[in-house]
Amino acid sequence: MIHLPLRRHLVGPIRLAFTLLGLPHTVWTSGVRPAISCPSSYPFPTSKTISADNTSYCRRHSTMPSSVGPHVKSRCPQYPGSNIKRLSVPDDKVDWTQKWPEYNPVSYTAPSVLNNPAWADPDIGSSPKFNTVDGAVDRTSFEGSYKVENGKPLNPCGRTGLAGRGLLGRWGPNHAADPIVTRWKVDVKGAKIHHSVSQKPVLQFVSIKRKDCGEWAIPGGMVDPGEQVSLTLQREFSEEALNSLSSSPAERAEIHQRITNLFKSSGFMVYKGYVDDPRNTDNSWMETVAVNFHDDLGNSVSELPLEAGDDAGQVQWVDLDSSFPLYANHSHFLEIVAKERKAHW
Repeated sequence: MIHLPLRRHLVGPIRLAFTLLGLPHTVWTSGVRPAISCPSSYPFPTSKTISADNTSYCRRHSTMPSSVGPHVKSRCPQYPGSNIKRLSVPDDKVDWTQKWPEYNPVSYTAPSVLNNPAWADPDIGSSPKFNTVDGAVDRTSFEGSYKVENGKPLNPCGRTGLAGRGLLGRWGPNHAADPIVTRWKVDVKGAKIHHSVSQKPVLQFVSIKRKDCGEWAIPGGMVDPGEQVSLTLQREFSEEALNSLSSSPAERAEIHQRITNLFKSSGFMVYKGYVDDPRNTDNSWMETVAVNFHDDLGNSVSELPLEAGDDAGQVQWVDLDSSFPLYANHSHFLEIVAKERKAHW
């Protein structure tokens, strides 16, 4: 990622290190593609009349353009972080209701998951309780009840060409939370800057550059077992975005006050549901809640310096603009935010 001249005079280093996700986007096409290619920034078209997206990812097939097949990122030919190749799944065979007796994908679970870290399930023999809250682990899906076959949950959006858990810790849904922190772009006098073409005020959001793929993205973090999403959003931003764990007591107090001021509002719910993520498999998948927290007066986190964390190559405030390439479908999140805030896109 390159440094862009997007920071105002009060901005300097905020620590960010998040597990990142993309926004889902789905369509069905009448044709059949034998294979899927996944460039670094897939051109997912979006509607001009977009709104807060709280509907089921898997049920929006008829509302999206037909130039892109369904469940695209989840069918990338090579599974990330490995040499594992997915079985090629054509568009018309994604849905589990489509008969495909020859379907026999390779099963893969990453060594980092098989080592049984605290954030991962043990092997399927432990008999997790699906479609419910299993102890402290929420195994319900925003997409509704999902099927379980031979003791394993089935991806509610269809076949991915790979069985097992891949890089994901949980069988079934893996829940994340994405805080989209925004502010107005202003000049040295504090006046909002308007885009020269749209004449609308320009929003900026906190963005990181992922170390794994080198793409800009919205920060995010996994929801801990038993943790409420609202606490995840604030915890991730406090510990990772502001490096509060390594700050002095006085610095932690200031960080806590600024974060509390920003996150005490309910925020704007941008999206809740399934994520078309390249880490997804037939038996494990990502779901997220994305919430926009807006520093309208520019006097909370806007004045704190930004600094990339361990999992992020770089971090900075970035202008919201449809031409700016982002990881997966993250631009779809931001288009919703721009419309809600009546800002340039």
